[in-house]
Amino acid sequence: MLGYLIRRILAAIPVMGVVALFVFLLLRLTPGDPAAILAGDNATPEQLDRIRTSLGLNEPLYTQFFTWIAKLLHGDFGVSLISNVPVITMISNRIEPTISIAIATIIFTVIVAVPLGVIAAWKHGTWIDRFVMALSVIGFSVPVFVIGYVLIQVFAIDLRWLPVQGYRSFARGFGPFFERIALPTLTLSFIYIALIARMTRAAMLDVLDEDYIRTARAKGIAEHGVLLRHALRNAAVPVITVIGTGFALLISGVVVTETVFNLPGIGRLTVDAVLARDYPVIQAMILLTSGIYVGVNLLIDLSYTLLDPRIRY
Repeated sequence: MLGYLIRRILAAIPVMGVVALFVFLLLRLTPGDPAAILAGDNATPEQLDRIRTSLGLNEPLYTQFFTWIAKLLHGDFGVSLISNVPVITMISNRIEPTISIAIATIIFTVIVAVPLGVIAAWKHGTWIDRFVMALSVIGFSVPVFVIGYVLIQVFAIDLRWLPVQGYRSFARGFGPFFERIALPTLTLSFIYIALIARMTRAAMLDVLDEDYIRTARAKGIAEHGVLLRHALRNAAVPVITVIGTGFALLISGVVVTETVFNLPGIGRLTVDAVLARDYPVIQAMILLTSGIYVGVNLLIDLSYTLLDPRIRY
């Protein structure tokens, strides 16, 4: 178990190294003068010299890379070229809404989707199974912004149960916090419930035909025990993979939802940085997103050893 853990962690290090190299070269190998790209067409020679000096563009390429890596290891992601604010400060101010919505979405999705998938597999071929499959098709087909606007129309405008837009920090009270993340959570959950329920159903159908399931039923084990203790645990590996990947996607890909509900998250921060060509922020967001993906995949690999003892050996 420990050896497997060490191997997986060591395998993640070169991946992040390659990502860091790509992010570093993103600006340096762009055609033209990077300082001119950052400063714009109307920049004076003095401004260009100041940007080159601040970014170390006058140094050899390898010196720039190791200097940049050293700063990253000390938590220095640079300063925004637009707002002149440290990038790490901008991210820390924007990450709470995104993390909150991602965690709430995954929790709600798992609570709803996994039982739906298990029941659909158990009642394979019945109206329950067809209902879950129809829900999955609708979830995959309807764009996320359409779901968001429908929920706003129903719960915010017609019923007036929830506010339309904005975000309130958890530190300011659970009630305002919950009211603000309820609609974004439901919007994103609609899609992920369809995905995870479908995956759970497919994995359960493969497992329910195995010999050990028939043996467990022959022993007189209750049906819920067969489904949860024997079938679901052995079918959980692909389901855990989808859940983990979905969480990583939520962290990095909730731009549309944040726009619809006017949430100050890191998705909108990334879009604003791209439009403004704020390269320090873009570099930091690529590194952050890649680190989240690598970390989530590492946790998924480690969870496999808990679900399937064969992987440990």
